[in-house]
Amino acid sequence: MRILLNRSWVWMAVLLIGMAGCAGTQTQDSTGEYIDDASITTKVKSVMVADTEVSAFHISVETIKGVVHLTGSTNTQHESDKAAMIARNVAGVKSVVNDIHIK
Repeated sequence: MRILLNRSWVWMAVLLIGMAGCAGTQTQDSTGEYIDDASITTKVKSVMVADTEVSAFHISVETIKGVVHLTGSTNTQHESDKAAMIARNVAGVKSVVNDIHIK
């Protein structure tokens, strides 16, 4: 019985250490946050590709803790504004930083 109890503690310690490895810090995303950010980035980019008014190939999208950062260049202010609007309308987006430059 004592051997089983000791093994249980070992497995509990292993599980706790493994779970701590998935936790985030102030400077690093947790595994879940990273996956959420990647999902948001993918959704924003795919909506931009499908939109005829936005040239998605000239706009970079990066998501950090739910904040979408748009960079690159567009031909018009309307295109830049539309890209920001697309990003804002994606579920999970907390805010949008639009650093797109107009050519």
